[in-house]
Amino acid sequence: MSDLFQSAVVTGAGRGFGRAIAAALVAAGTSVVGISRDEEELRAVRDALGEGFTPVAADATGEALAQDVIREHRPGLLVLNAGATPHMAPVHEQTWETFSRNWHTDTRHVFTWVRAALREPLEPGSVVVAMSSGAALGGSPLSGGYASAKAAVRYIRGYAADEAQRAGLGIRFHALLPNMTPAGGVGSVAVDGYAARQGVGRDTFVVGREQPLLTPDQVAKAVLDVAQDPGSDAEYRVGGTGLRPIG
Repeated sequence: MSDLFQSAVVTGAGRGFGRAIAAALVAAGTSVVGISRDEEELRAVRDALGEGFTPVAADATGEALAQDVIREHRPGLLVLNAGATPHMAPVHEQTWETFSRNWHTDTRHVFTWVRAALREPLEPGSVVVAMSSGAALGGSPLSGGYASAKAAVRYIRGYAADEAQRAGLGIRFHALLPNMTPAGGVGSVAVDGYAARQGVGRDTFVVGREQPLLTPDQVAKAVLDVAQDPGSDAEYRVGGTGLRPIG
C-alpha cells in the first residue's frame, strides 16, 4: 500500500466483509482501526491480526466518534462497511421500525463519516469507500428499507464527491455494490429468506445464483484495488468474477 494508507478505518470490522477487509489491509502493511459494537468480536479480530489492528467498540453512527477517530488517526482510507441485518418479511408484515432499520444504521453511518471526512477534512489523496449493495439496483422486496438505504449510500457518495471536487480537497469517494452471497452475514439471512419464499432449499437457491459466488476475500481485494487506483471509476458492482464499473 502507498504511504498515504499507513492508517485506515474500517467500520463493521468484527465479522464478514469488514473483518476480511481489515485482514487484507493489515497484511498489506496498513494499521487498521476497526469499529464495531461487539467488543468480543473485535477482540477475536485483534487476536488474529495482531498489533496492526486497533479495536474500537462503539456505535459507528456516532458523530463525535467519527470526528475523534479521524483527528486522532488521520486515516488515508475510510471503509464504511457497518450495517444492520434487515428484518426479512414482505412489506405488509413489516413495522415502521423494522422497515427503517437499515436507514438508521447503514445510511446514517455513511452520512456521519462522509460528513466528518469533508469537514475535517481528510488529507488530499485520501479515499472513502462506502459499501452499498446490488439490492440498490434491483430491489429487495423481503428486506424492508434495505435496498433504499443502500441506494441512499450511493447518493451520499455522489454528493460528497461533488463537494470534494468543488472545494479542491483531492479526496476520492467510491461505492461498492456487492452481489448477494451466503458468505456474508446479511447475504446469508437473505438467502434463507428468498429460498423459503420460493419454496426451495438453501442449497438449491444458491446453485441458481450467479456463479462463482462472491467471497469476503474478494470484497476485500476489491476495496484494495479501488483504493490504490487513482484513475478508478466511482462505483462498481462486485461479484465472484471481480469488479464491474457502473456507468
